[in-house]
Amino acid sequence: MIIEDMMVRDVHTLAPDATLSEAIELMSNEKVRHLPVTDVTGKVVGIITDRDIKEFSPSPFQTAESKGLFETKLLDIMTTPVITGHPLDFVEEVAVTFMEERIGCLPIVSEDQLVGMITETDILHTLVQLTGATQPGSQIEVKVPNKQGMLYEVAGIIRKNHSNIHSVLVYPDRHDEKYKVLVFRVQTMNPMSVIEDLREEGHEVLWPNLPSSPL
Repeated sequence: MIIEDMMVRDVHTLAPDATLSEAIELMSNEKVRHLPVTDVTGKVVGIITDRDIKEFSPSPFQTAESKGLFETKLLDIMTTPVITGHPLDFVEEVAVTFMEERIGCLPIVSEDQLVGMITETDILHTLVQLTGATQPGSQIEVKVPNKQGMLYEVAGIIRKNHSNIHSVLVYPDRHDEKYKVLVFRVQTMNPMSVIEDLREEGHEVLWPNLPSSPL
């Protein structure tokens, strides 16, 4: 999945000479936590987050002079330079950027113009969809040797049981690099027959850890 398919296109922005008060009002009215700051050409020159708002907003107990902070220009408090993404970036690449840079949003830019926005909530929602966790069914985890053809072989056993596969995840075994774990989300509420067939073919089923049928 690419970012273009999941980004928010109607992005609220403010200009660098907008005030802190305007940012607070826009965030409150539109219920957003991140505001890109763009110049007259539409180029992203900074970003304001709800964290910035809390940091620079005066306390209700401060003096009237301190409350003048509400007139602070975004130019003076916005974060810059801004990390941006491209509409054709893959969702997993953007997820890595969020993790490595510890950011909560990513303006999406094409030809130096803001075309969308994606947040950590959007990423989480998409990754949950990719795992198939929102669809009814069962999860089956199988430990297999880390060699060619194992995914095809295990998927073939599931196919013989006429079970539709919602999603497949593959990750290394944490205890032995010679093995990997295949995680299937299948469209069945009773995976017993699939599990029995997997075991009959010599595969180790990690989850669900059900007892074998008696002979």
